[in-house]
Amino acid sequence: MQIQLNTSNGIENKESLDRWADEELRHQLQRHADDLVRIEVHLSDENGQRASAADKRCVMEARMAGQGQLAATHDAQTIDLAFRGALDKLKRQIEHKVGRAADHRDRSSIRTVAADGLDAVDQQAGAAQD
Repeated sequence: MQIQLNTSNGIENKESLDRWADEELRHQLQRHADDLVRIEVHLSDENGQRASAADKRCVMEARMAGQGQLAATHDAQTIDLAFRGALDKLKRQIEHKVGRAADHRDRSSIRTVAADGLDAVDQQAGAAQD
C-alpha cells in the first residue's frame, strides 16, 4: 500500500505530519492492506490565516486492487479532526465495498441451485424406479 500526503501552503510541520498520517493510515487500514494499492491524502486550510468554524479540509482517495477508487472528505476545526473524520468515512466505504465483493463471490447462483435441484430430483426418480 502506497501512501502519498499532499498539503496546501497553510499547513505547517509537513515532515512530522507525513509520518503521523502514514502510521495512522497503516494502523487503521491494516486489515485491508491487500485490497488497497494507493492512498492519497490532501490536507488544506481553506481560509488561510482567517479563523472560522471548520476551515481545515481533508480529502482521501483510495485506489483498490481491481475494484476502482473511493473518496472521502471531511471539514473540521483542526487538521487532526479533519484527517480522522475523512479516515472514518473512507474506512466505512472500504469495508462496505470489500464486504459486498465477498458477499457476491460467496453467494450461490440461481443456475447452480437449479442445476443441483434437478440432479437431486433425477437421483430420487432413479431410486424410485429401482
